[in-house]
Amino acid sequence: MDENILRGYARLIARSGINVVPGQEVTIAASVEQPAFVEILTEECYLAGAGEVRVDWMYQPLTKLHYRYQSLESLSRVKTWQEEKYKYTVEARPARIHLTSEDPDGLTGIDQAKYAQAQQAVYTVLRPYRKAMENSAQWCVAAVPGVQWARKVFPGLPDEEAQEKLWHAILHCSRADGPDPVAAWVEHSANIHRRCAWLNSLDLRRLIYKSASTGTDFSVGLIPDMLFCGGAERAAIQGVDYNPNIPSEEAFTTPMKGDAEGIVYATRPLSYRGLLIEDFSVRFEKGRVVEVRAGRNEEALRLMTQMDEGASMLGECALVPWQSPIRESGILFYNTLFDENAACHLALGRGYSSCMKDFEKYSHEDFAALGVNDSMIHEDFMIGSEDLNITGITASGKEVPVFVNGNWAEG
Repeated sequence: MDENILRGYARLIARSGINVVPGQEVTIAASVEQPAFVEILTEECYLAGAGEVRVDWMYQPLTKLHYRYQSLESLSRVKTWQEEKYKYTVEARPARIHLTSEDPDGLTGIDQAKYAQAQQAVYTVLRPYRKAMENSAQWCVAAVPGVQWARKVFPGLPDEEAQEKLWHAILHCSRADGPDPVAAWVEHSANIHRRCAWLNSLDLRRLIYKSASTGTDFSVGLIPDMLFCGGAERAAIQGVDYNPNIPSEEAFTTPMKGDAEGIVYATRPLSYRGLLIEDFSVRFEKGRVVEVRAGRNEEALRLMTQMDEGASMLGECALVPWQSPIRESGILFYNTLFDENAACHLALGRGYSSCMKDFEKYSHEDFAALGVNDSMIHEDFMIGSEDLNITGITASGKEVPVFVNGNWAEG
């Protein structure tokens, strides 16, 4: 891949993704497979004004070994230095970048129950720090192609060719393969904001989803003061706009906790903790998941909905048109960052308090009282189809077409 193109992508992440404030610290989480791109990204963060850039290296095969050989007690323990690191992050408020490149099947074979119990124990300790970090500073998730990921997306190709092809797909879907990716994102974000403004003008209280081809028949309530958001967001403390996901095609909101009825059928696999959950459905009653079925890894899906009190309720409704450039690429990425932006999706677990109008005025207790779901998880799954129709019900009871045959009802 041409280094100038990669540098443009890195500049997009540094300047449009996290939008570094002069002197701000930056942390990058990345796989050990990606030293070349991390070097470029680090320099671009410094050129954008970062005061210090730190890299946390990850390697998925080591995670698998840890969960195979360590005891549950060991995996569940939060060491003093780990807690101190979280404390420092809350105080310093660095801009955070996460580069995803994991193998979609990379944790196949681990003890999922053991994994879940360890994560629950760790979250109990770290929850206050994660809460304190919400809405306080910029963050961005972007992608770099790992070898195993590239093999999954383009099976049968030599590794180098598969990675090159995945690089091209990532850059194209991220609007980073043109002469000025930053300018392209300014225009793209403005278009998403226009969609959100239309949705917010409707004063919606409910969304009804129906698809004859998949069987989806579902209804979800909305919070009165919750807004549809998308594109660039504002970091409350730093006061700058940033883009948390590159790529992104969605207009999303946080639904009313405990108000969901019906069944939804997934239209793309879900990559969850190194496993692929495929051919699945989720049925809701009185706001909670009461049944899950899957052709592959059903037990992992069931465990997901049992991670804590809020894991069986919804935290996000996201609208993505069938004509999304990611869907039109014809590529199944086996990666939620991309696949969620190819289709309408829902998320189980934690809601986004930043969608609330004037969210800076509210406490965590206020959000809970208003109907924002809380959970240790936030897991998106895709339900969009070519014949998906979404009808909005306004505060006055009027029915408004939102999606017709998979695309926006409003031009």
